[in-house]
Amino acid sequence: MDRFWLPRVGGSSLLSYGSAAVVSIAALLKLQEQATNYFGSETHCFKSVRTNWDDIPTANCFTVSPKGIITNVYAVDDSKIGSGSEALSKGYAIPGLWDGHGHLLQYGEFLHSVDLFGTTSLDEARARVREYADKNPQAGSKMEWITGVGWDQMAYGKMPMADDLSADEILNGKFIALSRVDVHCIWVSQAVLDLLPETIPDVPGGEIVRDPGMGVFCDNAMDIIMALWPKPSNEKKSTFIKSAMTSLNELGIVGMHDAGVTPDNLALYQSLASGNDWTVRVYAMVECFKRNTFCADEVERHVRADGRLSIQSVKLFGDGALGSWGSAMIDPYSDRPDTSGSLLVNATELTYLATAWSRRGFQVNIHAIGDLANRYAVDAMTVALRLLCPDLTQPLSLCQAKHRFRIEHSQIIHPADQDRIHAVGIIPSIQPTHATSDMAYAELRLGHERTAAEAYRMRSLLDLNPVLGSDFPVEPADPFQGLYAAITRKSPHTGQAPEGFPDGWYAEETLDLDQAVRGFTLGPAYGGFMEGRAGVIRPGAFADWVVIDRPLEAIESVEELRAFKVRETWVGGKRVFKRELRVAP
Repeated sequence: MDRFWLPRVGGSSLLSYGSAAVVSIAALLKLQEQATNYFGSETHCFKSVRTNWDDIPTANCFTVSPKGIITNVYAVDDSKIGSGSEALSKGYAIPGLWDGHGHLLQYGEFLHSVDLFGTTSLDEARARVREYADKNPQAGSKMEWITGVGWDQMAYGKMPMADDLSADEILNGKFIALSRVDVHCIWVSQAVLDLLPETIPDVPGGEIVRDPGMGVFCDNAMDIIMALWPKPSNEKKSTFIKSAMTSLNELGIVGMHDAGVTPDNLALYQSLASGNDWTVRVYAMVECFKRNTFCADEVERHVRADGRLSIQSVKLFGDGALGSWGSAMIDPYSDRPDTSGSLLVNATELTYLATAWSRRGFQVNIHAIGDLANRYAVDAMTVALRLLCPDLTQPLSLCQAKHRFRIEHSQIIHPADQDRIHAVGIIPSIQPTHATSDMAYAELRLGHERTAAEAYRMRSLLDLNPVLGSDFPVEPADPFQGLYAAITRKSPHTGQAPEGFPDGWYAEETLDLDQAVRGFTLGPAYGGFMEGRAGVIRPGAFADWVVIDRPLEAIESVEELRAFKVRETWVGGKRVFKRELRVAP
């Protein structure tokens, strides 16, 4: 080992050999690192700090190293804090919030497209598209389509058609593609339809809506349209990502699980992750260019030591969405007995994919909404875990604890399969606002008995370390609206639940405040193999926190969460957002 001689300092040495100390280069570098951390550290103090750390649940101060890691957490008497770096802030700190299921690039694109959320008629939808076209005259060409998200045929009273866009003389002839509120259907203009052959066959696992007219493609049938859509350049994608991260930071979000990223976009992520504009930690799930295939040769597991980007999971798709009758059900829909929804992949293929990906070292995450899709997801995961851990004397739950397979959405689960999920320990990835958005029609789709026994479980899955999120841009990214929905089972937009549910929609599945906060912090940390480093303020964790004006526990009414705003957001010890306070004139 290389050594060099270190003279005595102050009459003593670290390791004495006569008149000098001998230390290894590695030891000296360690000392140098410790000295740098000590002298470059910053201490941040607040009126109180919620840590999510059982050893010290609440504190006042914590110290952050120059590398953005928390090195010390402690409580101190207010009167003993001076006016220097330890002066108490006027705010309160909580661990940085995570969204356990969102879509980063799509969210950024949404911020630069037509927002159709909340539209209640075709006229209103056309007006928003027309307004966007007026502000963006270059959009609507064959090389730059007008895109948007948020329409819902349930609000319009009918399924839209291409003719509904052509009816507007300003929009007639433009290339337009608008995603449904759940992003499982796409509504296109006649200009897009004209790019297709005259005869279009049905697509397995998808639906082409032909009655009363063409224009809407759902689930696997969307691939027909996406193959024609002019893809944005990496430069434009980078703009989308920056916009998305800026918006998420404003909401107090420091990290997110990106639920489906293609290999080319993963390469872009890796190139951007070191830049100053990368202000959200991303746990990315691989989605092959061709959905539900095995493309492990096109991607590599990639986990940055600084926590900015992690690529070690895959997203598979079991079915479509409830709103478009696309979620795969064991029994037919109550309001459409002619269909049981759509499986996007058969059970055998899903099992093969779960096994193949897990053997390559990837965590398996399966999108499953309907009870049939959830059943097949549990089947596939059970087989894959048995192959990963062939020792039959070992409980399967121990194998699952190591690999942490997840069901994304976990919306409608047969009671027998709920028991299996508990037995194995499969992680449910849940979006609380999906329940409050779907509650207006979920019982119509499912009937009372199926809804009461199977749909939108939260509290009954609490022991499985659920990962909470929003599925943005399908739902608003605001985590405080997610907290509100989880705690009340009421709409964060209206504060109401359907008639007959004064205490919230199936209120027995509500979470309390602490459980909900942990779902947006510790849940994503565990579901992303980052426990002890994310979602917590403790030594060794990433220095990610949010400053708020008052403790969440101290708010007078839970209704305040619907419009709750953060004051500051910090990622890696650096402030990435500060709310500008308005001063009255």
